[in-house]
Amino acid sequence: MERQLDSGYFERYILSTENLEPIYVRDSIKSNFLDTYVLEFLNLPEKFSEHEFKKSIIANLKDFILEIGKDFTFVGKEYRVMVGNSDYYIDLLFYHRGLACLVAFELKIGAFKPEHLGKMNFYLEALDREHKKSNENPSVGIILCASKDDEVVEFALSRSLSPTLISEYKLKLIDKQLLRQKLHELTEMTELNMIDDEVNND
Repeated sequence: MERQLDSGYFERYILSTENLEPIYVRDSIKSNFLDTYVLEFLNLPEKFSEHEFKKSIIANLKDFILEIGKDFTFVGKEYRVMVGNSDYYIDLLFYHRGLACLVAFELKIGAFKPEHLGKMNFYLEALDREHKKSNENPSVGIILCASKDDEVVEFALSRSLSPTLISEYKLKLIDKQLLRQKLHELTEMTELNMIDDEVNND
């Protein structure tokens, strides 16, 4: 609880509701994920590889699950899916009890790129065809990047029907004052939009 308070979990959760995600990703799914994850417990060096990133998450799996949400159950790392005669490997695979679906995490040490979405769509299709049980919901994908440009994300997802969300991670605790300021700005903007709607409706 202390760590969640220090990391501004509440503020990050509220701000995440403003994600630029496809309409297809239902609110019930969005509400289970954050726009920004704080992974300061990984203690990674200034420069690291995707392999080191993944290895550090596995070594700190308990803390990682506490950050991404209580309903997650770890299924495996480098989870193999076979399509045709080729093997492909999903960085991290979880099961979400509340959503009753598999959740694939792809880890990126750089900024989000549109081509990341195509790869995730491929993985989700493979999971749904070959690994999803009949009583489970369609699989969800999380592309976890060091950073993202909201306009690039919007363009990449605008024609996508995939239940994929783009999140970024921080390796240091975020300044809570900054989070509160963003939350205050969001509240003011929402109130102004409500006033505009009332004026337009009168």
